[in-house]
Amino acid sequence: MLKEGEKLEPLGGGIKIIVSDEHKFWTDTVLLANFAEPKKKETACDFGCGCGAIELIWLRNGAAKYIYAIDIQQNACSMLSRSLELNGLSDRVSIINEDIKNLPQLLPTGLDLVVCNPPYTAAGAGLLSDIGSQKIARHQVSASTDDIVCAAARQLRFSGRLCMCQRPERLSDIITSMRRYKIEPKKLRFVQQRPSKAPKLFLIEGRLGGRPGGLCVLPTLFIEGSDGGFSDEMIKIYGDYKEGYV
Repeated sequence: MLKEGEKLEPLGGGIKIIVSDEHKFWTDTVLLANFAEPKKKETACDFGCGCGAIELIWLRNGAAKYIYAIDIQQNACSMLSRSLELNGLSDRVSIINEDIKNLPQLLPTGLDLVVCNPPYTAAGAGLLSDIGSQKIARHQVSASTDDIVCAAARQLRFSGRLCMCQRPERLSDIITSMRRYKIEPKKLRFVQQRPSKAPKLFLIEGRLGGRPGGLCVLPTLFIEGSDGGFSDEMIKIYGDYKEGYV
């Protein structure tokens, strides 16, 4: 089941995920999974699923009727496939190893939710990693913000949701792209490490065909509490994920 360089990491609820140095997940993945969690009867899709943490967190929570997981990297798709098999969840997820720009021929339309944790560094900015998988994960070398939002707009039903996370300096890019493809931003939440720090991340939800305006800015999510440990909300979000966190 495990290949060289891989290990199992507990996600809580008896669910385990296969990770490696090239394909792993961070706090932002857990936060996006929580922010965007679909209803039990909804069909969802994850653009750039990586090792599949979002899918497994949703399934752990009993969310989503069915999930489509998309990634351009074959080894990431292989890891998720084996994680699903390990947890007896292979019948709940379809894995598509493909570029999101090619999805119209491979993915049904009328989805309730598309979620994406995109590369944080715009094309041409920052130092590129020498490792191909990290370059794709961290830099927009395979899909731009417009590519992501355009692909989501093609696959969503009317009033379907697109949820993303990004760095605050990319907020105007995300909103501009959403409106270009008729997805209206409706919810926005900033994430800070602690009150003394500037926001390090934002979570945003847009609705296809939504009426312009009416953006709801939710209270800031703080990673740390006053004692320097995880905040009460972070502990609630983590649940029993990862031994030693709670």
